[in-house]
Amino acid sequence: MNKTTKYIIWAIIIVGIALAIYALSSKPGSSPAAGEPIKIGFIGPLTGDGSNIGQNSKAATEISVDEVNKAGGINGRPIEMIYEDGKCNGKEAVSAVNKLINIDKVSVIFGGACSAETMAITSITEQAKMPTLSYCSSNPAITNAGDYIFRNIPSDSFQGSFAADYIFNTLAKKNVAVLFGKSDWATGIKEVFVKEFEKLGGKIVADEGYEQTATDLRSQLTKIKASKPELLYFLGYSDASIPGLKQAADLKLNVPMFGGDAWDDKKIYEGAGKAAEGIMYSVPFAPMSDDFKAKMNAKTGTNEVTECSPQAYDGVKILAQVLSKAGLDPEAIKNELYKVDYKGGVSANEIKFDSNGDLIGASYIVKVVKNGVSEEVK
Repeated sequence: MNKTTKYIIWAIIIVGIALAIYALSSKPGSSPAAGEPIKIGFIGPLTGDGSNIGQNSKAATEISVDEVNKAGGINGRPIEMIYEDGKCNGKEAVSAVNKLINIDKVSVIFGGACSAETMAITSITEQAKMPTLSYCSSNPAITNAGDYIFRNIPSDSFQGSFAADYIFNTLAKKNVAVLFGKSDWATGIKEVFVKEFEKLGGKIVADEGYEQTATDLRSQLTKIKASKPELLYFLGYSDASIPGLKQAADLKLNVPMFGGDAWDDKKIYEGAGKAAEGIMYSVPFAPMSDDFKAKMNAKTGTNEVTECSPQAYDGVKILAQVLSKAGLDPEAIKNELYKVDYKGGVSANEIKFDSNGDLIGASYIVKVVKNGVSEEVK
């Protein structure tokens, strides 16, 4: 064997070793993602009504995105989450989704949070064949929003039924008044609640609605007091709930109050002070790990983990799993979402979607405000 042949053999060996090292180092999850970003569009209330929930969900989303990217991203490509403020209303959400689709060229919409946001954008995303995963919108009508629409939070058809059963059977209240904001979220729960409560044999003694932006609920509360309810089922976001609770106290309504998951926001019971003492509300059960709670604490500087933050964290992981298999073809993403079987999350032990893109199954807990702190009712 001459020198030239030896050099060629050694050169082949060296190149082979280099390629092997490169291949091993390029395996997904072995190093941070560094390829061209995959853009996903986040929509939620970052200011205004519901902003505490929106900002907390954004923090959870950022934690999850960072974890995915540090683990190699999606087939070597990092997630770039583009955040838009839906302000908990349809008009702002429509502006946001049009920007995300037409200017930012995102591959998936992650949101909205408030049902009003999601219900306003689904006709747009469905027509554009843009896969959409909401981490927080629960209005029952979203069930029929389209083939590209999914959510990893339970429909309010579950929450309304749960509240009716809990108030009628556990709290033993048979004559109930309802006060609700005229939003997609509150209206959706209210309609299910009234139907199920009456089916159980309960009586709705007053049914009062108010505009979502209202801050003076005295007229409705006065009528409710005159109806002599045993309990008030109050469905509202923070901007109306804070003055509403204070005004109920001023009017000496003096009946127990039960709310929906939007009350899982310390802004409400801190803002209402003593007027919020003793209020109860339902939220989906989330098996949050201590590790997740610690990450949220490090990110936000508080121990608060609001409703929808666990769903936002899991939602990012679900999308990463789906996109790694489906690529960026919209129909392939949609089809892969229907096949999802995600286990061990912080929002649910198992996440699957039914033929309507709804989360399969739901369980709820009740919380109560005591001494200015929200805690689970045991």
